[in-house]
Amino acid sequence: MLFFVFRAFAPLLLLAASLTAPVAAIADTGLAHRLGDLLGQERQALDVLPSTSLDALTAPPPAAARGIETDPTAFARTALWVARQPVATGGAEWRCLAEALYFEARGESVEGMFAVAEVILNRVDRGDYPGSVCGVINQGTGRLYACQFTYTCDGTAEAIHEPIAWQVAGKIARAMLDGAPRTLTAGATHYHTRAVNPSWAGRLSRTAQIGAHLFYRAPVRTT
Repeated sequence: MLFFVFRAFAPLLLLAASLTAPVAAIADTGLAHRLGDLLGQERQALDVLPSTSLDALTAPPPAAARGIETDPTAFARTALWVARQPVATGGAEWRCLAEALYFEARGESVEGMFAVAEVILNRVDRGDYPGSVCGVINQGTGRLYACQFTYTCDGTAEAIHEPIAWQVAGKIARAMLDGAPRTLTAGATHYHTRAVNPSWAGRLSRTAQIGAHLFYRAPVRTT
């Protein structure tokens, strides 16, 4: 039965196919013409552009904008730059700064550790704090939780158990003591983690937020 039905409708199916094929061909031809017109317009637009503008449109972004270091010796606050530095050493000031970065900020990014170092050195440069790295870090030490940097007066002995983090802290301390730029915190003299809200925070100007830390600048005392 199905065979006879097919035979009855076969001529109609062939006719439909013969009609559909030219329509598809016409559609394809029209699309091709349209695409050709669009490409021609694009060529005309490019022809009137100055070569300098065309180069600017087609050139990739600078390597620095893509986070690619082109000069391995150029200073950068990145883990790659720190890893390329030799193992750091130094005297008492270096040791004090490296310890502060280790105990205060080893859980932060490299940039966050540089930011904490900025605060310490900013204090050293101001007349209303001790004039040395060790003096700034140990200010108030000896009174439980009455110091400037908690790890120096929390009653817990300082022990270094993470050698890789210690190396990173030492390299950053060396770079900062050797004159690396302080451009992260806008002269900050204080910081705290976002987990706390110290009373002094409302009296100072906030300058930056880096990682888990908020940074502030105290006004310069004139008397």
